Amino acid sequence: MERGSKRVLPFTLNLLAGFLVFVIFSHMRPFFEGTLDILGRFLVAGVFLSLYFVLKDRKSKKVTYMLPMAFFIATAAISLDLYLPTSIFLVKAMGTDYSTPMGLALDKLDSSLIIILSVILLNKLAGGSLSDLRLQKGNLRRGLSIGIPSFAVAAILSPYMAKLFGASAFSLSQILEWLPWILIFIIGNAFNEELLFRGLFLSSMEPHLGRSLSNLAVAIPFVLHHTGVTYTNDTLMFLVYLLPLALVWGRIAQDNDSLIGSILFHAGTDITVALALFSSL
Repeated sequence: MERGSKRVLPFTLNLLAGFLVFVIFSHMRPFFEGTLDILGRFLVAGVFLSLYFVLKDRKSKKVTYMLPMAFFIATAAISLDLYLPTSIFLVKAMGTDYSTPMGLALDKLDSSLIIILSVILLNKLAGGSLSDLRLQKGNLRRGLSIGIPSFAVAAILSPYMAKLFGASAFSLSQILEWLPWILIFIIGNAFNEELLFRGLFLSSMEPHLGRSLSNLAVAIPFVLHHTGVTYTNDTLMFLVYLLPLALVWGRIAQDNDSLIGSILFHAGTDITVALALFSSL
């Protein structure tokens, strides 16, 4: 009981930091606009970076100073994604626009590459490794034995789930036509979100909070990060549906010491999102 009570404050602080980074300064639906948003991002990133250097200079353990670094990396990665105009150039270069499945898929690909590369590079510069991000095989057999069946089940259920969340009508022939863009969309989104949340934070939080609280401290900001999504007509139902999934993805990453299983499972569920988005165009 005493050990659990000592984790209340760090759990609360991590939740607040996650809310600040992923909700207030979200790269999808930021709370502020224009100069205020930019200044706020610099301030938040500066605080986390300063805390990293202070703790590192005090000869703190790596697990201590890498936690504020994780929040700095997340802030930097999603801010670059929000403000770099590369998506516009990519979509135009491919002769399409954002009103097509191809355009949305390319936009997601651009966003995912920015986030993935930023997280890996900044983590490396801070002294982290790919294994710290759970970008490794881990228990590969068990990860695949969970990830592949869960992907298949989610894929089979996706047309029904998309309609449940209010997707416009679509046919099997349309799904087949969209298939290349669906694959680009779901692989990019699942990889970048699993890395940005589970990969970046679980290893940093677990020494301070333990496995279960770390998983919860990552899952809640992840769910709130999706507040205001436009691909469902019932946001509350979607968020309630998303929370247990986020907790399961976190546990898969923890149990297998790898993101492979959680990425596959996550990608399968994202087919529902792709169908809802593409059918509304």
